[in-house]
Amino acid sequence: MAELRKIPNLDGLVEIFPRIFHDDRGYFLESFREDWLTNLGIEERWVQDNQSFSQKGTVRGLHFQHEPHAQAKLVRVVSGKVLDVVVDLRKDSPTFGKYFSTVLDSERFNLFYVPKGFAHGFAVLEDAVFVYKCSNYYNRESEGGILWNDPALGIDWGVSDPIISEKDKLWPSIQEFKEQTGGL
Repeated sequence: MAELRKIPNLDGLVEIFPRIFHDDRGYFLESFREDWLTNLGIEERWVQDNQSFSQKGTVRGLHFQHEPHAQAKLVRVVSGKVLDVVVDLRKDSPTFGKYFSTVLDSERFNLFYVPKGFAHGFAVLEDAVFVYKCSNYYNRESEGGILWNDPALGIDWGVSDPIISEKDKLWPSIQEFKEQTGGL
């Protein structure tokens, strides 16, 4: 059975460490099991899988989708290493505006469950293939984001001179987001 670690400071986040079986041929692991989450009371219907490649030094995020197209995500790295970051944007959450980060590493095989209501992003520490399951389909009109380097968040992304998309440079700060929407 996989090791499941609930993140104590931000309700709803779960890091998963699958059991890995090594032998002379290589290794085997279960990369996803529905019961990992249902045993924690998490019921998601996964409808879309995404995959991206990013070179070392890239920062992607912080992204989310507004209702009715909000997405929970189950993320992992197939090759390489990333610093995965989430920010709590849930309107009534006592941890609104707080972030959590963890390293997803293809050598550790760990996964990270991100519920709806969080902005998500990652910094690429080694060239990486990143895959994630989504509980809802992507919808361009519902897309949103928070400025990745907002000083109010104080996120240490672990990369210098990051490669950022033009879109990710234009998202509002956490304060502007809160003033505009009140939260997710």
